Amino acid sequence: MKSIAISGSPRENVGKRDAKELRYQGLVPAVLYGGPTQTHFSVSAADLRAVVYTPVVHFIDLDVAGVKSQAIIKDLQFHPLTEQIIHVDFLLLDEKKPISIEIPVKLTGTSPGVKVGGKLVQKLRKLRIKALPKDHLDAIEVSIAALEVGKSVKVAEIKLPNLTITNAQEDTIVSVTTSRALRQAEQEAASGKK
Repeated sequence: MKSIAISGSPRENVGKRDAKELRYQGLVPAVLYGGPTQTHFSVSAADLRAVVYTPVVHFIDLDVAGVKSQAIIKDLQFHPLTEQIIHVDFLLLDEKKPISIEIPVKLTGTSPGVKVGGKLVQKLRKLRIKALPKDHLDAIEVSIAALEVGKSVKVAEIKLPNLTITNAQEDTIVSVTTSRALRQAEQEAASGKK
């Protein structure tokens, strides 16, 4: 899995007034938890944009006052009107503990159902997985090469080594449905035969 480096500065004061002051300076208050103690610090809002506004999931190499650690973003808080990031929670990664994150779904191949006029409907764009940090993937590839009209790929059909997909097994990831044009053509063909 890809990783991105972000550096932060420790925070001496934790509170509403200090958090507001940090935001005026273009910084975002943050906390790193999952270790023996919580670490309060601030990071640049510009650095976070590269991680937050992308479908790609990244591990984050944090550097807070020279102390390096690997983490993931566990929670984000946005301003309700401006949609600026106002707080971020990082979870410290432990190589021996499985973590649960959402991974994007990447469709591969060309569906024969789409070639004959069907409509490809992707219902899940991300899947929640649980695995050790070393076993995480950049994306989960789902082949649609055998997907005919009226068929679908469900979560239960995806088998990957060393990780567990925690979505409901009966959830549909992708399906090919009958398009309006295909339905009309079938109706015209049926009425023409009568």
